[in-house]
Amino acid sequence: MTLKKISPKELYEKMKQEKVTLLDVRAEEKYKTYHIEDCNIESLNIPKTSIYSQTFEDAAVSLPKEKEIIVACTTGNSASKCAEILSEKEYNAIVLDGGITAWMEYIKTK
Repeated sequence: MTLKKISPKELYEKMKQEKVTLLDVRAEEKYKTYHIEDCNIESLNIPKTSIYSQTFEDAAVSLPKEKEIIVACTTGNSASKCAEILSEKEYNAIVLDGGITAWMEYIKTK
């Protein structure tokens, strides 16, 4: 399965034009410390452990199947695994390439 990816620059441009659903799969503590925020971002935190386990169905109630979901983690590896699971369940998942780390580097240039 080939996963779709979005670069930090593409995400930045996209959120200037439309509402974006962003699923952060990092642990809750990391999410609380820092996550991508913007008036056009609907930010959700479902830790990867929930997505890997059977409890995912309960957590996924808040995820829209009709919209793109940008999946982010620290570097992009866990997000890729989570996006695969979401795609198998018919969600339109796209991975933030390089994760929150790449996003923070990109934002420094803005």
